[in-house]
Amino acid sequence: MSRFRQLRNFCIPCVATIALGGFSNAFAQRSYKITDLGINNSKDNFSMAMGLNNQGWALNMDGTVKPPEASTHTTVSRGRAVIGFYGFNIDLGTLGKPDANSWINWGGINERVEAVGMSETADPDPNGEDVCGFGTHLTCVPFIWRDGHMSALPTLGGNNGQASAINNRGEVAGFAEDGAVDSTCPAGTTNNRIDLPALWKRGHVEALPLVDNDPDGVAFGIGDRGQALGYSGNCYAATHAVMWKDNTAFVLQDLGGIYSNVAYAISNRGQIVGQVSSADNTTGYAAVWQDGAEGAVTNLGVLPGDFAAFATGINNRGQVVGSTFDSSGDWSHGFIWQDNVMTDLNTLIPADSNLFIINASNINERGQISGMATVLSGPHTGEIRAILLTPAHERCDLSMADFARTHPSSILRANVCHHSSQRFGPGGFHR
Repeated sequence: MSRFRQLRNFCIPCVATIALGGFSNAFAQRSYKITDLGINNSKDNFSMAMGLNNQGWALNMDGTVKPPEASTHTTVSRGRAVIGFYGFNIDLGTLGKPDANSWINWGGINERVEAVGMSETADPDPNGEDVCGFGTHLTCVPFIWRDGHMSALPTLGGNNGQASAINNRGEVAGFAEDGAVDSTCPAGTTNNRIDLPALWKRGHVEALPLVDNDPDGVAFGIGDRGQALGYSGNCYAATHAVMWKDNTAFVLQDLGGIYSNVAYAISNRGQIVGQVSSADNTTGYAAVWQDGAEGAVTNLGVLPGDFAAFATGINNRGQVVGSTFDSSGDWSHGFIWQDNVMTDLNTLIPADSNLFIINASNINERGQISGMATVLSGPHTGEIRAILLTPAHERCDLSMADFARTHPSSILRANVCHHSSQRFGPGGFHR
């Protein structure tokens, strides 16, 4: 099966006065305090902070990964969407039985603490799909959580979907099935229905337009001015990175590759971040479009020794965060890109943190960063923890990167964090 078919699953309101022009004026943060956000269920061994608002509230996914070791066969057997804040965690629940699962994506929480994601129901999927990805083959539906209550969002006629991101106007972006069989899927594909990029406003859903003759697409992000971000493609390739505005699809510039071109987030200044495929379709690079849909793409590259990267968060200062992956497809490092330089975040935290950062998901206007890290020692060695980085004033004399010169092994494959129905990202796909 195509490697790039395996790249399927992808795990504000403040006005900035600093222009992005060339990014050289961005404030270069030199050190961070790192906070372990913990795990909501003591039986779990994995958590990841994905969404983040300007109050520092993080939207996490907590779960159990098996086997608890570095393995190409690691899977998630249980998962819940959780909001973490000031040392407390709120389990958002599910739309199914008490032991059902829920999951999230990159931009799933706003300033009003409304959250979105996907949840299993109590009903088996009539077509045998497993869109939520937990091996239960239950119907998986998009949800919105507000005022302590989870509600299902409508699909486009099919059984499954996901709400990926919500802006401060309450508009939601994601994808929904229309029920038709996707003729571009290889024989034997489990999740073989057409996915359409979707926009929910006031509880009503509309399909966003695709590019050329593409049958599929997913929206991963949404800006406060209503711009949705994602891709247009088919069952095995994210052919075009796209920004949608006023029901029009704007194709973002790429490097000539056709398999992993995806947009994830947009700042209020119109800068977009995501991933672009190399011209020979062998590597995915972190990318930024400095002037939105009209701008040229800037290839941010990867960190030394890593194989691929993607960018999933940007603030109005032009600070970009994302993650890199090794040649095996495992999470490797979280990074920040500022002043035209990509920096391993492990070089910006103290050596005594006991956490090695393997992902950076989002960055808010305070400069806080959400993500996940590997526990290096103690009774929880090897577990993956949701983290929050907060800017500090002092410089690190000895950083975690100096302490952990040999990259610690991880229990986590990249596909574990993004094992849902969305098709593309740095990990394996689970259609």
